[in-house]
Amino acid sequence: MDNSDLIDTLNHLVSTCKDGEFGFQSSAEHVKSENLRSVFLARAQECRQAAAELQSLIQQHGGKPDDGGTATGAMHRGWVAVKGTIAGYSDLAMLEECERGEDAALERYRSALEKPLQPLERALVERQYEGVKRNHAQIRSLRDTARAMT
Repeated sequence: MDNSDLIDTLNHLVSTCKDGEFGFQSSAEHVKSENLRSVFLARAQECRQAAAELQSLIQQHGGKPDDGGTATGAMHRGWVAVKGTIAGYSDLAMLEECERGEDAALERYRSALEKPLQPLERALVERQYEGVKRNHAQIRSLRDTARAMT
């Protein structure tokens, strides 16, 4: 993988992390449960930290790191706002939307790991991918609990 492909791959993951940060932050603003708010804010912080790690690596390779999310992420957040307005921003609706966002993040990390990354980059992406899997499992579990309560 040449340097420009590597930078593109890492920047795509930066955008994914930023989508997660913005999505979790937005969801935290709309949930009623203090517990969920804390979970979402913690996940937003983890996404912000993951983006910073990737941005640092991009700079080490002489690239210019992205600092925003993807167009798809912006559309998803717009849909969350529309759906929230219609559905009343229920905790369950926010969990379902967060899970959808984590589904997308899982796919983007899997795609990055299919590329021939160098050992340092692969280790970072694999570590972050494990974090995305943990986030996804936690959000799914919380969603299942919320569904059972309705």
